[in-house]
Amino acid sequence: MEQFSKMIAAAMKLQEHRVENTLKLLQGGATIPFISRYRKEATGGMDEVQISEINDRYEKLCELAKRKETIISTIEELGKMTAELKNRIENCWDSTELEDIYLPFKPKRKTRAEAARQKGLEPLAIILMMQRENNLMAKAAQFVKGEVKDEEDALKGARDIIAEQINEDERARNQIRNIFTRQAIITAKVVKGKEKEEDAAKYRDYFDFSEPLKRCTSHRLLAIRRGEAEGILKVTISPEEDDECTDRLERQFVRGNGECSSQVAEAVKDAYKRLLKPAIETEFSAISKEKADEEAIRVFAENLRQLLLAPPLGQKRVMGIDPGFRTGCKVVCLDAQGTLLHNEAIYPHPPKSEEALAARKIVKLVEQYKIEAIAIGNGTASRETERFVTSQRYDREVQVFVVSEDGASIYSASKTAREEFPDYDVTVRGAVSIGRRLMDPLAELVKIDAKSIGVGQYQHDVDQTKLKESLDRTVESCVNLVGVNLNTASKHLLTYVSGLGPSLAQNIVDYRTENGPFTSRKELLKVPRMGAKAFEQCAGFLRIPGADNPLDNSAVHPESYAIVEKMAKDMKCTVADLIKDKELRAKIDIKKYVTDTVGLPTLNDIMKELDKPGRDPRRQIQVFEFDKDVKTIDDLREGMELPGIVTNITNFGCFVDIGIKENGLVHISQLADKFVSDPTTVVSIHQHVRVKVMGIDHERKRVQLTMKGLSKA
Repeated sequence: MEQFSKMIAAAMKLQEHRVENTLKLLQGGATIPFISRYRKEATGGMDEVQISEINDRYEKLCELAKRKETIISTIEELGKMTAELKNRIENCWDSTELEDIYLPFKPKRKTRAEAARQKGLEPLAIILMMQRENNLMAKAAQFVKGEVKDEEDALKGARDIIAEQINEDERARNQIRNIFTRQAIITAKVVKGKEKEEDAAKYRDYFDFSEPLKRCTSHRLLAIRRGEAEGILKVTISPEEDDECTDRLERQFVRGNGECSSQVAEAVKDAYKRLLKPAIETEFSAISKEKADEEAIRVFAENLRQLLLAPPLGQKRVMGIDPGFRTGCKVVCLDAQGTLLHNEAIYPHPPKSEEALAARKIVKLVEQYKIEAIAIGNGTASRETERFVTSQRYDREVQVFVVSEDGASIYSASKTAREEFPDYDVTVRGAVSIGRRLMDPLAELVKIDAKSIGVGQYQHDVDQTKLKESLDRTVESCVNLVGVNLNTASKHLLTYVSGLGPSLAQNIVDYRTENGPFTSRKELLKVPRMGAKAFEQCAGFLRIPGADNPLDNSAVHPESYAIVEKMAKDMKCTVADLIKDKELRAKIDIKKYVTDTVGLPTLNDIMKELDKPGRDPRRQIQVFEFDKDVKTIDDLREGMELPGIVTNITNFGCFVDIGIKENGLVHISQLADKFVSDPTTVVSIHQHVRVKVMGIDHERKRVQLTMKGLSKA
């Protein structure tokens, strides 16, 4: 671990002992949110991003170490290991270089070179490579026996052996890599006969496409690769000039201009075309795809973070409406805890058009269940339902919100939804999800597979394991940043709390059902299988409103309660007084409480928390209204200015909901009056913006928008 700590510290420009401390904590079972929040002294105040990177780098180095062990044992079994070779492998920490070292020893399927060796042609290949033989045909004639038909057949076999040696030569491979790095062009062409297919239309931009690989953005590359996977595009990566590659190789391997040299030159061309070029193309294809994946995953994770941290309405009585035409609007009434109290369907829209009856029902339900806010899904009939709901007169002030339905249908058909509502169909479950999403987006969205939430780009095309890891980490980070009410949190929300998992989360819910609400964090230790380590990891992120000890409803960790109690004692007051009275807190000299294990970072965090215990870091929710005159794409005109909500952010811009079925695209070049390299610096998910219509493509149902010269909403 010490060696890895040094390497990671050097790569990330961090102090070695900080990296070592972080790795020790991770290996001791500490989670990233816990280390970031409660072990600042050990890490030097590293954030979650840095700790995650240390963890990822460590795992990669561990994988590389395992690979080295496999390579060493394989070469030793072949009896080809030397002290120099072993030393080189042990000191190599670059995976590409390692595979190059291993390539000549790698067990192969039967190659042309191997077949030539079995025919006894390796000595002839050596003669050719020495490039000194003056009477080549006479020499080649000595090898005409057995399966070797004639001199030409012997030379061909020898060239095959040389071609393989060139392919396995480290310097040769690096030469070609360098040229690919500088010059590689990615080319896409439509597969003949596929251009007229319906599915091919979306790849029209790539039917005859070429661009330097290093300039190809992640979303373009993933789009091209998807087109290739669907059999619509043929994709290649190759250098601008193949001749430069063969020239370089010839300079390395060809000496002189005799008969032998011309044979080697021929082997060079064959090695490049048949072996080296496809191998390096595959390598660059994998590297570029991996980079594109990483970028797409980063964008998705950032969008997901913003979505999960969207402003909550809080614990209010809510009506959830899943709008529809033919099937009607499914209406549910929820109490302040999100419990389903009532459900029914109304039909205010065509074909039934029972507007008067629907209006009476809605008004009555608002009165009966003391509804404070109405959440309407943003799918089919959303605008019509919003107009219908807002045009009614209620006995109280009711706020109306349009809520994203992304993922609601996934939830309504899921095992989680069936467990929660076994006696109700998918339409009721979907409406409940819409209502709860308004109350607390985080608590509701954790129940849905993050991939289905609809805020990514090409999420189905990227490495699924890496995507899941990144999204799970993002969810965990958001849940722990906000904190969780121990007495109301669902099993799904608790699963993401630091130190818990599905089984402990279930045990907490079971304990709560059996024994009633938790009255203190200490009580957690009575939960089956809750050990000291799990308690240490989770306690600071769980909140108990109304607990006897006010610190139980804060982010102050139980391990630090004694410090706060000492502060209160020194101030001759209670902990509750300390929280209430700002002047008392101002008199505290925190330096007095520094110990070997508790430093100023922790003490500063404690003081911040005492100022606003259990404060929700999320913004306050805002009501939003679309333009009343715009309902479909046909209502749009170029030059129109409209209010909108950002629904998705990609590398090439952002998508904005302007109140019609189709989201409009604000290209990155249209986000601001200045140059923008990263859309997230200008917009965020669910941000209210003003946009202007630039272009309308009725055929492809695409709307181009701009934010240039406009103020934010």
